[in-house]
Amino acid sequence: MSFRHTWILLLLIIQLGLWLYWFLKIKGNSYPLISKKIDKVVARHLNFSRIAIKNNIMIAGILLLTLSASGPQIGTKIRPVERRGVDLVIALDTSTSMDAEDVTPSRLAKSKLEVGKLIKNLKGDRISIIVFAGTSHLYLPLTTDYEAALLFLNQIDSEMIPTQGTILSTAMNQALESFSNDVDKFKVMLLITDGEDHDGKAVEIASKASETGLIINTVGVGSKSGSLIPIKDKNTQKVEYKRDSNGNLITSTLNESILKEIAIAGRGSYFWFANSADSHREIAFAIESMEKKTISTHEFSEYEDRYQLIGLASLLCFLISFTIPTKNKTKK
Repeated sequence: MSFRHTWILLLLIIQLGLWLYWFLKIKGNSYPLISKKIDKVVARHLNFSRIAIKNNIMIAGILLLTLSASGPQIGTKIRPVERRGVDLVIALDTSTSMDAEDVTPSRLAKSKLEVGKLIKNLKGDRISIIVFAGTSHLYLPLTTDYEAALLFLNQIDSEMIPTQGTILSTAMNQALESFSNDVDKFKVMLLITDGEDHDGKAVEIASKASETGLIINTVGVGSKSGSLIPIKDKNTQKVEYKRDSNGNLITSTLNESILKEIAIAGRGSYFWFANSADSHREIAFAIESMEKKTISTHEFSEYEDRYQLIGLASLLCFLISFTIPTKNKTKK
């Protein structure tokens, strides 16, 4: 047996203590419910044995009502639940170029929106989030808690990684460290970026990663025509555009070619987050089509509420106590 509101049981203990105190105090008293100053003639008209029974039934009703309010749950059911899915690592580029607005409202905001929709459509898969720019960080370890994943996702911004620039290989290396080496499949990475790469080792790392069973899908965010990179103040108001060391405005463009090469080397596919709604659907379908593994088996306990029966017993006690007469029948 368990209780929904265990704190109410404290009130039940207090009530039992008061009842015990009252019982011990009146023990041996022939007239427990009336003052000794009351005329004995009046007392002769009262049936004290019935009064005692009436009061005990009333107290039992109060105790049962308190017990019912605590929400007792009886009759547990144990059932196994098998969860099947894949391990999905989402690597999200948080470099300042992801603030470009050639995708509405920005590359990063669009990515977060589509990833959020993707997470809501997952069924049994474990998910992890990596944020990267010049370095990478395991932001959320593998989990099946999708609500937590959405909370973490919403907090991501372009200032999370102090080391700016974009090094795609660091995100892939971080993803490899997130998986166990004893499984050679059921692993997929989603690399979301505008394709800027200051390292040049991404294709090589993707090829090595595929040998471990990791499938790397890439997602391009942005446009081929590109966009200026806004610089915003603390109030997220646009104040300037990013410039190079010579003072020239920097235009960030989508580098699809490198992302397609990475996808081929990683035995995955290339996708594109466009301005159209629901760009995530193709990715969701690809993940759903993958071979699944048994991730975990849980035993869930289902409790049946039984406060109704106890509440009914309490009501019955009150009704019975009200029908018990406390006066002796007077002879005419």
